[in-house]
Amino acid sequence: MHNQNWDDLRFLLAVAEAGSVNAASSRLKVNHATVLRRIKAFEARYGIEVFDRSARGYRTSAGGQRLIVAAKAVEQAHQALERLISGQDSAYRGSVRLTSTDTFSSTVLPGMLARFRQLQPLINVELQTTNAHLSLSRLDADLTVRPALALPDNLRGIRAATLGFAIYGRRNLIARLRGGDQTLPWLMTGELLQDSPPGRWMAQNIPQQLVVALADSFLTLSHMAVAGLGLVLLPCCLAMQQVELVRLNDDAPVMTVEIWVAVHADMAEVPRIRETQRFLAAELAARDKYLLGNY
Repeated sequence: MHNQNWDDLRFLLAVAEAGSVNAASSRLKVNHATVLRRIKAFEARYGIEVFDRSARGYRTSAGGQRLIVAAKAVEQAHQALERLISGQDSAYRGSVRLTSTDTFSSTVLPGMLARFRQLQPLINVELQTTNAHLSLSRLDADLTVRPALALPDNLRGIRAATLGFAIYGRRNLIARLRGGDQTLPWLMTGELLQDSPPGRWMAQNIPQQLVVALADSFLTLSHMAVAGLGLVLLPCCLAMQQVELVRLNDDAPVMTVEIWVAVHADMAEVPRIRETQRFLAAELAARDKYLLGNY
C-alpha cells in the first residue's frame, strides 16, 4: 500500500459509509461509473474483495473490515493535517512555541505556565527565552510576551500590563548616589537592546564615560549589579528578586513600557494559540502592580 494515495482510500470509505455506489458518487461528486472503476481497480490490484455485493447494496467484507478501519484513521489524520495547515484545529491540544525575554522567563512565566498546564493539560508550551525578536511570520514562534511601545502591523496583541523600571545598585553605591556623587560606575545594555525603550533611556541619561560594562540581558545586568560592578536601570520585578539590590526611589518607576501578548494575525484564531494568549494576558493583568514595581 506504500504507493497508494489518499484519493484511492477516499472512494472505499465513501462506499463503506454510504452503503451504495450511487450514494457514494453523490457524496464524492463524481459519476457512478468512476466509483465502480476505482473500487474494481483497487480490489484487482491488491487481490482483496473489500465489499460483498447484494441487491440491498454494498457491505464491507470480512477481509475488507480492517482495511476500512485503517482507511478511516488515514482520513482523520488527513483532516487534522488540513486543519493544522489552515489554522483551524478546533481542539485545545498540541504545541505552542512561546518566546519571551529573560526578565519574564525568570520571574512570572514559570508559575503562569504551571497553572496553565493544570487548566489545559493537552497544550504543551515550549518557552524560548531570548532578548532578540523572533519572527512570528517565519513561524520561529507562535506567541510572544514582550515589552514594547507598539506592535508591528502584522501582529495582533493584547496589552496586558505595564513593566516598570528603576535604578538599582548595592546599598553603598545607592547611598553615594543619593549623596550627590556623580562619578559612580554604571552598567548599560549592549547592542541587542540598545534600541529598546530602556536602552534608549540609558543612552540619554547615563554619561558614557561612567559606563564600565554592558550586557544584552537584564538578568545578567542584575547579577553584575549584585556583584557591585555598578548602578543599573532594571525591571523592578526582576530586581526585587535580588535582596542585595536597593532601589534609588521607592515612589515611582523611572520609566514604564507596555507588556504585550502578541500573535501573528494569520494565527490569531487558532484555538490553542488563542487560548494561551488569553490566559497569559489575564495572568499578567492580575500581576500589573507587581510588574509595575509598586510594593
